Amino acid sequence: MAAWLDEMLSSGPILTDGAWGTELQARGLALGEMPDAWNLSHPDRVEAVARAYVDAGSRVVLTNTFRASRIALENHPEVDRVVELNRAGVAISKRAAGNDARVFASIGPSGKLLLSGGVSKEQLAASFYEQAEALCEGGADAIVVETMADLAEAEIAIEAAKATGLPVVACMVFDSGKHKDRTAMGTTATQAAEALGALDVDVIGANCGNGIEGYIPVCAEYAAASDKPIWIKANAGIPELKNGEVVYDTTAEEFADFLPRLIEAGATFVGGCCGTSPQFIQALKDKLAK
Repeated sequence: MAAWLDEMLSSGPILTDGAWGTELQARGLALGEMPDAWNLSHPDRVEAVARAYVDAGSRVVLTNTFRASRIALENHPEVDRVVELNRAGVAISKRAAGNDARVFASIGPSGKLLLSGGVSKEQLAASFYEQAEALCEGGADAIVVETMADLAEAEIAIEAAKATGLPVVACMVFDSGKHKDRTAMGTTATQAAEALGALDVDVIGANCGNGIEGYIPVCAEYAAASDKPIWIKANAGIPELKNGEVVYDTTAEEFADFLPRLIEAGATFVGGCCGTSPQFIQALKDKLAK
């Protein structure tokens, strides 16, 4: 483990950032528009999102590169600018972070299914290695492989991230099953923790797909199955469709009220995913201060 990460972990619970997509939409991103493309077309607005999280108390901010892999971008005009998009994403977050936060670069799923033959392992590997290398060259402090539903795809992305020599956080998304405690592929938290830990990543975790209350038992399973630090970025509750619009009903204060229980369950890094905002991070910071 990198010395700076070890030192960070020794300081207690670490606040990460919140959602990016909704924050970019609030700044003009149109529905259906590729957020990652804004790293080149609207870098000032992307930087404003990262800066808002740093100002709210985030000690770790991600990058606007969740979909910036060649496979995920294959139907977009930016597909031939993969390296440029990723390097720019890191540079933007680093400007916003300054000396106040670390930049953990985001790698999301490809959007293709290995199981159905929609993509091959070789294609995934080439795509993830290209993205990870660009993120590393851009100056990221670490890489977060996040929102993975398929352990097979996660493993390929993790190996690409590890090849850079940077610290790696590996996160699955739990949004299925009666209690929303399994991935879409049926993987339990215990199975995920054991599999991710065996890949020798620095941090294991879960994000998206579930509210913070639902991630407390998932976090506890992780802690029981592995001694790795745990990263949790939950949604602002379970989304509901109201008047044709996706709505998250959990408030920042309600979200933060679950923080003590999440930390007790074993969480080391805590932030938010879909539906959260800088106000959620500020509420978490205030709760930590108490």
